Amino acid sequence: MTINLRVWRQKNASTPGKLVDYKVEGVSEHMSFLEMFDHLNEQLMKKGDEPVEFDHDCREGICGSCNMVIDGQAHGPQKGTAACQLHMRHYNDGDTIVVEPWRAAAFPLIRDLVVDRSAFDRIQAAGGYISVNTGAAPDAHAVPVEKEDADVAFDYAACIGCGACVAACPNASASLFTGAKISQFARLPQGQVERERRVVRMVEQMEKEGFGDCSNFGECEAVCPKEISIQAIAEMRREYMKAIT
Repeated sequence: MTINLRVWRQKNASTPGKLVDYKVEGVSEHMSFLEMFDHLNEQLMKKGDEPVEFDHDCREGICGSCNMVIDGQAHGPQKGTAACQLHMRHYNDGDTIVVEPWRAAAFPLIRDLVVDRSAFDRIQAAGGYISVNTGAAPDAHAVPVEKEDADVAFDYAACIGCGACVAACPNASASLFTGAKISQFARLPQGQVERERRVVRMVEQMEKEGFGDCSNFGECEAVCPKEISIQAIAEMRREYMKAIT
């Protein structure tokens, strides 16, 4: 089938960008969205044109690199699906698709569809880990954990840090990402020693990076490819208030 693409092209952050129209022919319904972009780039390079820059790595919905706004939705129309797992069988011959980068001040644009998401790395580095020396690894069931806590912690830990929550939020808030990274440890015994220090450092780093505040729009939860619950934000707020009082 033939797909009409409108893709954001921008050489770098200091030059203006614009949407450019491309006609991609020979698209198979079995292609993933990123494979369709590979096909586009092959066509462009054969003509001597610059390929479209876009981020990708695992292409299995794990790494969070495939950040694209597709027809106004972060990662596209399929709920609980990263862009790399979106397939062309969900589109029809002749469809027009608009593809843009994440748009947030804390995610400065590098080129075309590629943005710098290292702000997430700095939030994580501020406290999203356990550094206490616990000695040798205990037996698997030596430390009892309530099933509800284990299940919720695992759900929060599924966050892949793609930034869709930021891209979808009217305030460009990183509260869902930060809340998930804080709350997964708050639910586990291993995370208790650094619990207060962790939440204060990570929230302060989030604010320092220039992300907006959460206004409970819920767009973050709606577009998250791992369907992280907005409950993580409420837990982060409770953790923070406890830590500073």
